[in-house]
Amino acid sequence: MSSQSRPSAGARRRPPAAAILLVPVAVALVLTLFAWPSARLEPRGLPVAVAGPEAAIAPVEQRLTRRAGAFDIESYADEAAARDAIEAREVYGAFVATPVGAKLLVSSAASPAVAQSLTAAGGDRTSAHDPTPVEDVVPASHASAALPASILPLVIAGILTGVLASCLAGGGMARRAGLVTAGAVLAGLTATAIVQGWLGVVDGDWVANAGALSLTVLAIASVVAALHAAFCEAGAAAGALAMIFIGNPFAAVGSAPELLPRPAGAIGQLMPPGAGGNLLRSTGLFDGAGAGGHVAVLAAWTLAGVALMAALALRDRRRPALVPAAA
Repeated sequence: MSSQSRPSAGARRRPPAAAILLVPVAVALVLTLFAWPSARLEPRGLPVAVAGPEAAIAPVEQRLTRRAGAFDIESYADEAAARDAIEAREVYGAFVATPVGAKLLVSSAASPAVAQSLTAAGGDRTSAHDPTPVEDVVPASHASAALPASILPLVIAGILTGVLASCLAGGGMARRAGLVTAGAVLAGLTATAIVQGWLGVVDGDWVANAGALSLTVLAIASVVAALHAAFCEAGAAAGALAMIFIGNPFAAVGSAPELLPRPAGAIGQLMPPGAGGNLLRSTGLFDGAGAGGHVAVLAAWTLAGVALMAALALRDRRRPALVPAAA
């Protein structure tokens, strides 16, 4: 056969033209992951409180239970107990029966979307000219609206930290873990200086906010670095894609996990972007209330990444000793 009739190496490796069909598939997948949760926002087991005498709050409970499964109702003895529950992030709001009439307590700092939803849900009024008074127990500042926009930069910082630590470590597990930790702390301090010191997105204790942001970056970076050590670039890419295309749109930092379609809200809170964003909301707007569960999720991801890196390092340490024996 002549050399002219042989296909070149480039021609043999060229993918088929049908590969262009991957473009609409990718578009459909990404749009579904990002747009579907936001397009289907509605209460699903949303924790709310009712407070006051049983006879007075019974009509409110009946009104809330008309929407099956929309609200998870907790009863409290009086308005003070309901306020404490809101400030502790146990409920998003409360319908209170007082001697002078009904009152609705909300918290825009917990979720502006939920505060609006509860205000609409409490819109059954005693008369058209007598609206139910609404009080914002923990109000959100104008700048705190930027809190959801702070999550994607943290995800990117975690991915970059994990990849750079893997490239600079040279295979040493201790050096890799040290670089991941150092990068996460530096990223957290920088982010805190911006979102709290400059923009005023959050308030509260500066050290607590820096710790929340650093732990978020550390959880993502640890997993990305561990996957890079296990599967090279493909592993790091898989971890990065999961954080960006699943963790980020399911985080519900701009709304609430109980507003997202199930199980997207629950999945989002078990991933670092959702846990980290809501941890920052707790430390920056609620003095740390409700932070325990989010810290546990981020710590679990961090420990999982470190454990995988340690297991891989131990395997590589044993391998040179086994090769001569097998030979």
